[in-house]
Amino acid sequence: MSSSNHFDILIVGGGLAGASLACALRGSRFRVGLIERQSPVLASGWDARIYAISPVNVAFLQRCGAWDHLPRERIVPVEKMDVRGDAGGALAFSAYECGLQALAWIVESGRMAEELWQTARRQPNISVLCPASPVALSIDAEAATLRLEDGRQLSAGLVVAADGVNSWVRTQAGITTEMRPYGELGVVANFKCEKPHFGTAFQWFRPDGVLAYLPLPGNQISIVWSTPEAHAQELLALGPEDFCARVAEAGGQQLGSLELVTPPAGFPLRWMKAQTLAAPRLALIGDAAHAVHPLSGHGINLGFQDAQALADVLLALPAFRDCGDVTALQRYARARAEETLLVRGATDGLQRLFRTDLAPLNFLRNAGMNLVGAISPLRSVLARYAAGLF
Repeated sequence: MSSSNHFDILIVGGGLAGASLACALRGSRFRVGLIERQSPVLASGWDARIYAISPVNVAFLQRCGAWDHLPRERIVPVEKMDVRGDAGGALAFSAYECGLQALAWIVESGRMAEELWQTARRQPNISVLCPASPVALSIDAEAATLRLEDGRQLSAGLVVAADGVNSWVRTQAGITTEMRPYGELGVVANFKCEKPHFGTAFQWFRPDGVLAYLPLPGNQISIVWSTPEAHAQELLALGPEDFCARVAEAGGQQLGSLELVTPPAGFPLRWMKAQTLAAPRLALIGDAAHAVHPLSGHGINLGFQDAQALADVLLALPAFRDCGDVTALQRYARARAEETLLVRGATDGLQRLFRTDLAPLNFLRNAGMNLVGAISPLRSVLARYAAGLF
C-alpha cells in the first residue's frame, strides 16, 4: 500500500466530535485522515439545530483553533436558567452564583461544523476525505484497513468511530450496545419573541414532555420540545400560527407571542451506551459511544470531551508507541467512564422521574426542586453541573 494511503489515525465521521478530534491533533506528528460522506451545509438563515456549549468545551474549541473564528453576532451566552416542574416546582440559578461568565454559549450546529472543517483543511497533517464512504473494515496486529466505496484502500494505526449513534464502524468491529428508544421526538424550531429573554434559558417539565427555550441573539429563541411521538407528530402537523401559539402557551407566555423563524423539525430520542470505548486499533467517540436525552443539554458536550480526552492520550504517547495500542486506548476509556456514567444516569433518571404519573413522586420531585432552589450551595452545585463543571 502506498504511503499516501497510510495514516496514523483515520477518523470516520466528520461531524462535530470527529472534526474536533482532528483539529485537536493539528500540528502533531500524526498523519490524520477525516472521512465523511458530505461536507457541512450552512443554513440560509438560522440553523434549527443549536447547541449549548459548556465553558470547558469553549476552552477545548479554542484549543482546536475554531472558537475564535465563529461569528460573535451569532452566539449568545446563557447567564441564567429558570426551571419549572409540573406541579409548582421551581428552580432558578445563574452563572454569577458559581463565578462564571456564562453557564453555556448557544451556537448553531452548522456554524460550528463549518468552522471545524475549515480549520481541519488548513492543517498540513490533516487530510479531509470527502465525499467518501467506507464499505469494509479489517483489523489485525499490524494495522486497521478501510476500503472505500470508490475502491480506495486506506490503512491506519488507529481508526476512530465518530459516525453517530448508528455507527457503521462500531457494527463492523463487533462492539455491541445497549439501546433503548424513549418513544419521543425532539421537536426543534426558532422564533422571534415579543419580550426579551435577557440571556435566560427556560425549561418546563410538563405532563407532555420537557420544553426548553434557549436564547438566541436579536431577541430570538430556539426550542427543543422532547415529547411522545404522537404528540410530536401533532405539533409538526400544525400550521405556523397554531404552532407558535401552542409553544407560547406551553411556556406560560413567558416571552409573550412568538413568530416562527425556522420551520419545526423532529428527531428521535434514545438512550444508548457502547459495550466499550476502546479495542485494539479502535476508539469510539461522540454519539457512536453514547446517546443521552437532551433535557440536560450535555449530548454534544460529552462528544467534545471524548475528543479532548482521546487527543490528550494520543498526544502524550512517546514517538515509539503505536497509537493503536489497546493499553493506551484503555486509558482514554477509563478517563471517560465517570463523566459519561454520571450524565447518562442523571438525564435518564430525570426523564423517568418526570414521566411517572404517581402522586407521591409528583409531590416529591416538585418539592425537591423548591428545596434545592431555596439553598444557595445546592443551587451553586447545580449551576456548575449545568455548565459542565463536574
